[in-house]
Amino acid sequence: MNLDDIIEFKASPQMIARIVELSVPKSFHQGDVIVQENAHIRSIPIVISGSIRVMRSEGDEKEILLYYIKAGESCIMSFLGGMHNDTSKVKAIAEESTDILFVPANKVKELIREFPEWLDYIFRLYHQRFEELLEVVNAVAFKKMDERLLLFIEKKAEVAQSKILSITHEQLAAELGTARVVVSRLLKQMEESGLIQLGRNKITLL
Repeated sequence: MNLDDIIEFKASPQMIARIVELSVPKSFHQGDVIVQENAHIRSIPIVISGSIRVMRSEGDEKEILLYYIKAGESCIMSFLGGMHNDTSKVKAIAEESTDILFVPANKVKELIREFPEWLDYIFRLYHQRFEELLEVVNAVAFKKMDERLLLFIEKKAEVAQSKILSITHEQLAAELGTARVVVSRLLKQMEESGLIQLGRNKITLL
């Protein structure tokens, strides 16, 4: 993806040129930690290719997936933290090989003043992330674990653009904030129901 593929950026080549001038490109491998919880936010990511999963953790083992950041998107948590000189409240991990442009956090307000399109971009992402977080709250509060697990697998397949996922039961359990034995039991039930096919560290969505 190029920056001019982003809806809000199309009408402002000047803004694209300014972002390219300010930003630093970096590449990450699958599984690389891009930002840790409580780390000081010094830059705002714009994903050019690949995807990032954003997690919230409790202790060393329990985590929960909040949302994915895909190509053309950014992290609203980083926007808010960077603008207020705050630390990160989430952990971001490369879901696959990912290329990112990092815009210095101290330039965000300058971009807002100069380019209304930048603010439109932030508002769209804020609305999108808010809806995704509401889905997480709804799933945790009202859905059974088997429903949450299937939704999680479907979402992961959508982001990966593949019905075949390379993931362990331990990883699924950690990202859903539950026990591995629970995930393994539910996956077996889902396979018996014809929803998925299990392999060694692999799940195929049918």
